[in-house]
Amino acid sequence: MGVTTVTDVRPASVSADGGVLHTLFRSEQGGHEQVVLCQDRASGLKAVIALHSTALGPALGGTRFHAYASEEEAVLDALNLSRGMSYKNALAGLDHGGGKAVIIGDPHLIKTDELLLAYGRFVASLGGRYVTACDVGTYVADMDVVARTNKWTTGRSPENGGAGDSSVLTAFGVFQGMRASAQHLWGDPTLRGRKVGIAGVGKVGHHLVEHLLEDGAEVVITDVRAESVERVRAKHPQVAAVTDTEALIRTEGLDIYAPCALGGALNDGSVPVLTAKVVCGAANNQLAHPGVEKDLADRGILYAPDYVVNAGGVIQVADELHGFDFDRCKAKAAKIFDTTLAIFARAKSDGIPPAAAADRLAEQRMAEGRRG
Repeated sequence: MGVTTVTDVRPASVSADGGVLHTLFRSEQGGHEQVVLCQDRASGLKAVIALHSTALGPALGGTRFHAYASEEEAVLDALNLSRGMSYKNALAGLDHGGGKAVIIGDPHLIKTDELLLAYGRFVASLGGRYVTACDVGTYVADMDVVARTNKWTTGRSPENGGAGDSSVLTAFGVFQGMRASAQHLWGDPTLRGRKVGIAGVGKVGHHLVEHLLEDGAEVVITDVRAESVERVRAKHPQVAAVTDTEALIRTEGLDIYAPCALGGALNDGSVPVLTAKVVCGAANNQLAHPGVEKDLADRGILYAPDYVVNAGGVIQVADELHGFDFDRCKAKAAKIFDTTLAIFARAKSDGIPPAAAADRLAEQRMAEGRRG
């Protein structure tokens, strides 16, 4: 088992438009401190660990387990996700920088204890510069295994000294972001009578459904996994379902669209046909490329920046490092309401989209951390 730096990516893998190395060293999306490629042939592990910033403290972010189309796609995802974690942790008021890891492959086919233990050894080799947790494709039980070879692991089960499922507070935080959006746009922080469409009702989305129904919202859902939709509708028959995301974003009378699956949901194809007046969801990296935030603003669609409203989970796993207290974490996650309102106010005063306002506030805190 050895550690390979990102500079070992073959030149052929760098496309004409820049590719991985351009993103890392020369683009505005770069600026990462360290990127590590990990391989353990015995277990089949191939992983990427990206540390964007440690200005505010050890980098903190989850481990995504996904069947990427290529190794370059995996590296680029790690770069984007880790950068997002720096901004998320900064605006969540955490003393952590941003990092993220991706494990390449279908978790349903290749995930084993041996692979996760090997991954834990790679994380441990960074000596605490990176603290890992769950993400898409990884679960509490997986973090329990990773923790056997790496003490810098959060998102573990209560039986193993952890806080358990972080998706509970992630959903709670997104709900607070929706309440703030309603306050800003309609003058009342309630979703009662509003129609909310959720794309993805897996780990986070099905908890979000609960909050919305309790608040009196009308909920429409979709998911690529039919069993996820069936689980929600079996418990809540009043929840409507549509065939796919394309149908959801075109739903008549939709007030809020909540992307809660993978990133890139807001793009050149979806934004022009989106019927919702607000976008507020749990997915990371919802903006497919720079400029989409302006397209949303030009259409009069209020965008609650994803890394602001989905910070409840990282608030929970960060607290686990200091002795987890759920009530303390929920109180911190409730402040996402105030942070989201502050971002909308800054956007209005500066004449910029909310995504740009959030970036400015996060960059300000990171810069203060570096000076400190």
